[in-house]
Amino acid sequence: MTQYVFGTGQVFATNVDGTAPMRIGALQDVSVDFSGDIKELYGQYQFALDVARGKTKIEWKAASGNIDVSAFNNIFFNQTVEADDELVQVFNEAKTVPAMTTYTVTASNAAGFFQDLGVYYAASGLPLVQVSSGVTAGHYSVNPATGVYTFAAGDASAAVLLNYLYETGDSGGSLEITNQLMGATPKFRLVLSQLYDAKAFTLVLYKAVSDKLSLPLKQDDYLIAELSGNAQADDAGRIARISTTSVTGGG
Repeated sequence: MTQYVFGTGQVFATNVDGTAPMRIGALQDVSVDFSGDIKELYGQYQFALDVARGKTKIEWKAASGNIDVSAFNNIFFNQTVEADDELVQVFNEAKTVPAMTTYTVTASNAAGFFQDLGVYYAASGLPLVQVSSGVTAGHYSVNPATGVYTFAAGDASAAVLLNYLYETGDSGGSLEITNQLMGATPKFRLVLSQLYDAKAFTLVLYKAVSDKLSLPLKQDDYLIAELSGNAQADDAGRIARISTTSVTGGG
């Protein structure tokens, strides 16, 4: 029976024991490479007397358009994702400095204020300079605990644009990546499954790890997260399982 495979199919990551499945969505491409070191035994002649395979490895790669902090954590970081803790950027929030003291402006999302990203004059687009204290014209200070911006008397009545990050507290998720001891490595089972023309192709890597997570942002294209890693034997000595509908080959 002839069998062909077309498209990316589906990729799932589970715990090593096969529990807690998670699908890697919007899959763009996936590959698995089996490779081994070849050792050659030579005598006095040009060609080898014997050839044997030494160390062998499995390397995998997957690219996904589904940007999910939980997937990144489960496959690469293995730390803790905080629910309802999304960081959101506010871009050019329009405010006006009061005409009289205290010359303060409160960010609209002050309750979850996280970090200032700059202030600009609305009329000219020129940036103001952040200082810690002693505010003068063209400068400002900000209290990250309250989201309150303080301006100078020289900027009274000026229209300004605020840029900052804030925590929503009611949506998304956030991963605070902390410094772990060397050797801390999340391990998982990786399952590739493809169904084409009523024929199935399946590959299971029983114990995989990830050695790279890449997040390339482009000017005019989608963010496609790229994950890669390798695989090893599980506690039962199993490496991988490949199954196909066709078992006799074809042309």
